[in-house]
Amino acid sequence: MKKTMLALAAASLFSAGSALAADPVAGKTKFETCLGCHGTSKWVNTYPTYLVPKLAGQHADYLVAALKAYRDGTRTHATMRANAGSLTDEDIADIAAFLSELKP
Repeated sequence: MKKTMLALAAASLFSAGSALAADPVAGKTKFETCLGCHGTSKWVNTYPTYLVPKLAGQHADYLVAALKAYRDGTRTHATMRANAGSLTDEDIADIAAFLSELKP
């Protein structure tokens, strides 16, 4: 019993120490490549023509879930899949933190 408790305590310390806090400053830099579409005026992309979602002020958890879904192919949009495919979990968290702090 004592060994089990020590193992659980050690595991919880290790997992807590490995978690990284999202960095909105880093997220701003990482988001710069997204401005080609998400920085367009009137939120309409030229080619192909489609409405680009407004991301400023979105909830961070939603943005994380959406980017991970694009990355793993659950959400289908070729451009988003290509861009999100190279993002790490840290990149996604940072971008979501940055965007969630912006005013819509």
